[in-house]
Amino acid sequence: MKVEEVSQHERRYALFLAARDSEYVKKMYGGYFNVFVAAFGKEGDRWDLFRVVEGEFPDMDELANYDGFVITGSPYDAYGNDLWIIKLCFLLQTLDSMGKKVLGICFGHQVLCKALGGKVGRASSGWDIGVTKVKIVEDLPPCSFLNEREEIPSSLSIIECHQDEVWDVPLGAEVIAFSEKTGVEMFTIGDHILGIQGHPEYSKDILYNLIERLANNGSIKRSFAETVRCELQVAEPDTKGWEKICRNFLNGR
Repeated sequence: MKVEEVSQHERRYALFLAARDSEYVKKMYGGYFNVFVAAFGKEGDRWDLFRVVEGEFPDMDELANYDGFVITGSPYDAYGNDLWIIKLCFLLQTLDSMGKKVLGICFGHQVLCKALGGKVGRASSGWDIGVTKVKIVEDLPPCSFLNEREEIPSSLSIIECHQDEVWDVPLGAEVIAFSEKTGVEMFTIGDHILGIQGHPEYSKDILYNLIERLANNGSIKRSFAETVRCELQVAEPDTKGWEKICRNFLNGR
């Protein structure tokens, strides 16, 4: 009887990995999958990994078995025409029509927006890298995971690393957070869609390594990388606050 009760209450999630594991993250964390499960998972949950960037997707008849889905960041453009991105957009449209919980992070936030009819593109203000203060809108829409307003501060700092952004949210979506640099830091559609531009799952050491790789491959200037590194020494993300928001969302609160 006890075993049946446990199996009935086991929550199942799918992580759509849209980036290849860096050597650093593999060495320190065993891969991005572990980073996400540590940040958003709860004891007793089951998490499955689909490397969508490699063309790995769940079977359509399996989708109903999941309680929620998370789409990771990626070095790819959400508005690109890569076959896996097109396939991912179709899958996200299907999940939306099913009313399934979908959480998009960075690229995931952007591709979720694009799939559901919004617009994304290059940010005119350039790269946003570092710890950014995100402001929560005063008139929050009725979201079950944000209903306890006293638990949600007026602003939260989050790690950011992106050069693309959401230009227009889909029809029916609500912008619930913004920053000085980015107009759409978070958006929701009902209680089942949540997009977050920043990286609630990142630690500063992951960002330090990413900055070094971006500087080495010429994506950002070395001088800019040094400036960001200096700023990071005195800035801290509100990791626990973001993890709570994401867990509340995925757990249906």
